[in-house]
Amino acid sequence: MKPAKVVILGAGYGGIVTAIRLQKLIRAEEVTVTLVNKHDYHYITTHLHMPAAGTDHHENARVSIRELINERKIHFVKSTVQQILPEEKKVILADETLTYDYLVVGLGSETETFGIPGLREHAMSINSINSVRFIRQHIEYMFAKYKLTSKHREYLTFVVGGAGFTGTEFVGELADRLPVLCRTYDVDPALVQIINVEASPTALPPGLPHDLVEYGMEVMRRKGVQYKLSTAIKACESDGVLLGDGQFIPAGTIIWSGGVRGNSLLQQAGFDVQRGRVRVDDYLRSLQYPDVFITGDCSIVMSPEGTPYPANAQIAVQQGCNTAKNLMYTLRGKPLRPFAYDYKGTVASLGRGEAVGILKVKKVKGKFAALIKKVIDARYLFLIGGIPLIWRKMIFKQKITTRNHHVRS
Repeated sequence: MKPAKVVILGAGYGGIVTAIRLQKLIRAEEVTVTLVNKHDYHYITTHLHMPAAGTDHHENARVSIRELINERKIHFVKSTVQQILPEEKKVILADETLTYDYLVVGLGSETETFGIPGLREHAMSINSINSVRFIRQHIEYMFAKYKLTSKHREYLTFVVGGAGFTGTEFVGELADRLPVLCRTYDVDPALVQIINVEASPTALPPGLPHDLVEYGMEVMRRKGVQYKLSTAIKACESDGVLLGDGQFIPAGTIIWSGGVRGNSLLQQAGFDVQRGRVRVDDYLRSLQYPDVFITGDCSIVMSPEGTPYPANAQIAVQQGCNTAKNLMYTLRGKPLRPFAYDYKGTVASLGRGEAVGILKVKKVKGKFAALIKKVIDARYLFLIGGIPLIWRKMIFKQKITTRNHHVRS
């Protein structure tokens, strides 16, 4: 009997965890597993705000895929997915076509612009290693550009659209980074503005208690962050943003973190989608194609209350674990295990040494919350790569810190 073919598209949280768990479960000659990703590394999305602001190196946000997988069990293909053909059980890549018996889609998200004119053309998004490198260089370029022509104060104005998880964490790091840049480029800190625009009435990730939101916003305000709440961005232009109330904010840097949608390849393939995401059954399978499992930002998982769970790293990791088990149960003719989301809480960084969050029902804030955030990050590294990966990241970070210290000295 020929081994079953499993193809995993995307090495984000859901895809890489599915692959890592599968390689521990499969038996020889039982199944062939192919992992497809457009980069040869997995990047940790929840860490991208730091290198984007320039407070950490982008290498700390990525891990080589070949460090994480056993290539005798998982065949890795570095390529771009161009088309999914679920009726034919085929995936068209940039340079070859794959066939499958079971498909796992973990292709991640795309920026949701909500139809705002100019947003795609003039705003930057924190969504990849390359994007954060560009943002960091752009921020420094704005300081250098201001020094050449100090008539343009808007070069020192930074507008961040969206005050949810990504927006909040980026703003916190940016507020920590700007005083360093002011010293480096000899710029008066009073000239620099960070403006966080949010359409909803409050900032910070949804679901946090009111007192933690107030605490977090107060921390940010002390760092110099200005909030414009209950205010939508109406249009984005090359030199600033137009707000819903008619105000135009001249700005040299516009970062958009106001929302994401599922990968457009799913809609193109004929899946029923809502904002690019596909509703799945209790076992994370497409309702149209039971041989297709969908994880992460591409999936809609309903809660017992009948509302969709928010797409985040926590749920994607758990989906990866569940998908790997259910693939093996399917191949071995065993009953599948329903996916049950175990919400462990959420912690949002507010920059150096500060965070707010809730663990199950316990509120945390300040330095203790920041420590919990580091523990959460380390736990994920342990999950995908064990203690050796944590150790490598610690050594690399120490080298970067030491090098930066010598440069400043």
